[in-house]
Amino acid sequence: MSGIPVADDVLDADVAVLPLPEVATALNVSANKVRQMLRDGHLIAVRRKGELYVPAGFLVKDGVVKGLAGTITVLADSGFSRTEMLRWLFAEDETLPGTTPVNALRTSHGTEVKRRAQAMAF
Repeated sequence: MSGIPVADDVLDADVAVLPLPEVATALNVSANKVRQMLRDGHLIAVRRKGELYVPAGFLVKDGVVKGLAGTITVLADSGFSRTEMLRWLFAEDETLPGTTPVNALRTSHGTEVKRRAQAMAF
């Protein structure tokens, strides 16, 4: 599992997470492909009980939430760690549609989420 960046588990206990084999099944790809997506910054994982998990909110019926990878890239370019990214993506913000950045992404408000992510860099 070396080489895969992992965020500290800062998620609330009620945030659903999926182990990598379930993520692979949901995306209809191999577990190796999921690991590559983690290395490439398309997804973020946390470690629980020695295993890697991905927040279920990062996935939709057709794959990864549209705009998530781009948002992760913007946050990374702004100097955010994986842990800070995860904390921000799941932080409540009543001014966003969906009340959290990840839910705003899930409801097709990616432009607003990315705009806010870019603004945090300054």
